[in-house]
Amino acid sequence: MKSKVLFLVLLIAFLLIPAVHAEDSLDWYIKGQYAVTLGNYADALTYFNNALALDKNFGAALSGKAVALNGLGNYSDAITAADGAIAIKSSDQVALDARAYALFRLGRYAESITAYDALFLIGYIHPDSYCNQGYAYVMLNKSDLAVTFYDKCTSLDTTNLDGWNQKGLALMTLGRYQVALSAYDQATRISVKNAEVWNNKGLAYAALGKYQDALQCFNKALGLQPDFADALKNKNNMMGKQEGVTISETATPTVTVSRTGTFFTTAIPSPLPTQTITLITTQVPVTGTITGTSNPVATKTTYSPVSPLTALAAVSIACGFMLAANRRRK
Repeated sequence: MKSKVLFLVLLIAFLLIPAVHAEDSLDWYIKGQYAVTLGNYADALTYFNNALALDKNFGAALSGKAVALNGLGNYSDAITAADGAIAIKSSDQVALDARAYALFRLGRYAESITAYDALFLIGYIHPDSYCNQGYAYVMLNKSDLAVTFYDKCTSLDTTNLDGWNQKGLALMTLGRYQVALSAYDQATRISVKNAEVWNNKGLAYAALGKYQDALQCFNKALGLQPDFADALKNKNNMMGKQEGVTISETATPTVTVSRTGTFFTTAIPSPLPTQTITLITTQVPVTGTITGTSNPVATKTTYSPVSPLTALAAVSIACGFMLAANRRRK
């Protein structure tokens, strides 16, 4: 009798085991997506790799992996992952953006421009990507095209401080100092605590012959960053100690002429271009293909092998079996 009771207890315990979570490729993908939004790129890479181990054709996991690899600075592998995602879905926005960004960070500016063009061709619109495209054109000494993309960037995000600063730099290389000054005016409306912007605004004033305004800008830059060598040099220039002014980041200067003498500029903005990481949407693998949805899909849960009704029936049968055994014994 005791053995039968023990058997019954064990049977009930087995049938009533709590639900056990079993992660599939989609579950790992969603975890990776969340980790990317938090900037936890190492964890994200692990999750995307887990998803791909279960489904090597999961294009969204490949594009997410490319974003994670970019976040870790592994740009070559990011391109490989992005290429894999694009091979599955040629219009994968996340993969196209990640690929263009990786190419830029590797200094492959012409290829980066082509990659961004492919991204824009499918109707992708994001201010950061437009600014990155402008930056790439600056690096190829095509400031006129750079201004076009900075215009797009700042019109979409009027509070993009780096966009306005970079636009001003590109405009100054074209000799369009008054328009550049307008860009810096907008930048200083956004923030008065950026020393580089004040220095560059001072350069625009100096090029326009407004030396007192330029001096005030250089002083503001030095007030924020006392060891800012370019601002200090430019301030000295305004005080008549030298004849030229120097823009920050002057590794390989291109010489133009200003009213104060020789004006050195490279128009290389110091902030690095940004990677867009907000575009990853949940994509569910269905028979080898990928379909997109704008909302996350709830994670799957695999339950114990027997439903509650089955468990109840089994318990009833076991009880009946025990009652019958007792009657026979009597």
